[in-house]
Amino acid sequence: MEAARRESPVVQSNRIREKIAQALRHPPIGLAVAPLPFLDAGCIGLSLWGAYSLRFQVLPYHNPVSLDFYFHLTLLTIPTWLVIFALYRLYDRETLFGGLQEYTGVVNACTVGLVGMILYGFLDRQGTEEISRGWLMLVWGLSVLTVGTTRFLYRRLIYRLRRRGLFTRRVLIVGTNDEGRGVADQLRAAPQAGMHVVGFLDPRGSSERSIDGLPVWGELNTLGELVRRWGIEELIIVPTALQREELLELYRDWAREEHLRIRLSSGLYELFTTGVQVQEVGFVPLVSLNRTRITGMDALMKAALDYVGAALLLVLLSPLFLLIAAAVRVDSPGPIIYRRRVVGLNGRIFDAYKFRTMMVDADAYLESHPELKREWEETGKIRNDPRVTRVGKWLRRTSLDELPQLVNVLKGQMSLVGPRMITPAELARFGRWQHNLLTVKPGLTGLWQVSGRADLSYEERVRLDMYYIRNYTIWLDLRLLLHTIRVVLQGKGAY
Repeated sequence: MEAARRESPVVQSNRIREKIAQALRHPPIGLAVAPLPFLDAGCIGLSLWGAYSLRFQVLPYHNPVSLDFYFHLTLLTIPTWLVIFALYRLYDRETLFGGLQEYTGVVNACTVGLVGMILYGFLDRQGTEEISRGWLMLVWGLSVLTVGTTRFLYRRLIYRLRRRGLFTRRVLIVGTNDEGRGVADQLRAAPQAGMHVVGFLDPRGSSERSIDGLPVWGELNTLGELVRRWGIEELIIVPTALQREELLELYRDWAREEHLRIRLSSGLYELFTTGVQVQEVGFVPLVSLNRTRITGMDALMKAALDYVGAALLLVLLSPLFLLIAAAVRVDSPGPIIYRRRVVGLNGRIFDAYKFRTMMVDADAYLESHPELKREWEETGKIRNDPRVTRVGKWLRRTSLDELPQLVNVLKGQMSLVGPRMITPAELARFGRWQHNLLTVKPGLTGLWQVSGRADLSYEERVRLDMYYIRNYTIWLDLRLLLHTIRVVLQGKGAY
C-alpha cells in the first residue's frame, strides 16, 4: 500500500492501462465458464419441452394431461438442476474443458436430478396429477444428450480460441533440466489445454537466455517480480531441478498466494505419461504408475471402436481379401500370409499378420547384401527393395498388405489406431521412451501413417509415437482414421 501511495498518478495510470491491455490479450478463464449455466438451462428447458411433446403429442396418450402442471414442474426443475450441476463441479474452471470427467458429471447430475423429480412426485400428495414415468425417462435421455452435445461443441469452440491465445493461463516453469524442458514441450504441443508458458526460472543460475524459444528469466529471487509483471497464474515446479530445502521454501512462500496455483511435475517425465494414482498407505501418500496409458472410459470407448470397426471391415472387405490372396499366390510361390514377430502391450510378443509382399527367402537375401542390410538397420526401410514382389509393390503402395491385422485387432493384440508396431530388435531405438511405448497397443494406423509414412526419419517416428501416447483421445483416433483414408488414396510415402 505504501508503495502504491508513493507512485505518481502517471505511473499508476500506466499500470492500470497495462493490466487492462493484458486482460484483453488473455481474458480470464472465468469468462469462458460464464455462459455454461445459461446453455445448460436452455438444454434442460428444451429437454423438458421435447419430452412433453414426444410423450403426450407424438406418442399415443389417451388420459387428459394438464399443461399447467408440467409448466410449473419445468419452472421448478431448471433452477434445481442447475444447483445440482454446480454441486457436481460442472461450473468449476479447474475441472472443465479437458478429459471425460465433465461428461461423467453431466450423466451423474442428470441422474440425480431425475431421482429428485421422482421423489418430488412421490412426496407431493396434494398434487392433482402424477408425473408420467415415460416423460421422466425421456427427460433424462434428452437432457444427457442435449447438455452433453452442447458442452462438447462449446469445448471445441474454447479449444479453437485457445489456439489463438485466448482463455489461457500464464505458466512459469521452475527448472530448466530435461524434465522442465519436456514439460514445456508437452504444454506447447497441446494448446487446447490452455496453458501459456511464458518462460523458465533456473534455480542454478544458468547462462542460457532462452530454451527452445522460451526466455529464461533468471533465478528464484526474481520470482515475485515476474509473478506481478506477467500476471502468472500457474507455477509448475520441477522437483528434480531443485534441492529439497529450495522446494520446501518455495512452496512455503507461495502456497497461500490466492491468485497463483502451484503444481509439481512428477519427477519421472519419461514415465508419468502413463498416468498416476495417489493412494495413502499408513497415512503416507504414495504414487503408483498405471500399467497402461488408456484406462477407464477412454479404454472402453477405444475397445468399442476397435472391435466394432474391425468386425465390420472384415465383413465388408472379405471379397477384397479373396482377390488379394489369389493375386499373391499367382504372383510368387509361398504362403499368402506373412507373420511378423512384434512387440505389443506390456512387452508381449505376438505375430502380426500381413499379406506377403516379398519373396519367400527375403531374410537370406538381406544377409547376403550388406548394403541393403545397412540401410535397413539405419532407417527400418529400404527404398526400391528388390525383395518385394510385383503384387507386393502395389499392396504396399495402397497399404492393403496391412488389412489382415484386423484379425490381430479382434484378438486384442492391436488397435485400429496406435503407435507403429515394431520388432523386439527395434525396441532399443526408443531408448528412455521404451516404457511409454509398451503401455499401449500398436496400431494398424497412426500419426506416422498420416505424417509421411516411410519418408520419415526414425527419430521423427519415435517423436510422433510419443506424441500420440501422451495426447490420446478417442477424437484423435477418429480423426486419424479419416486422415488415413486420404493418405492411402494418395499413396505417398509407401514403399
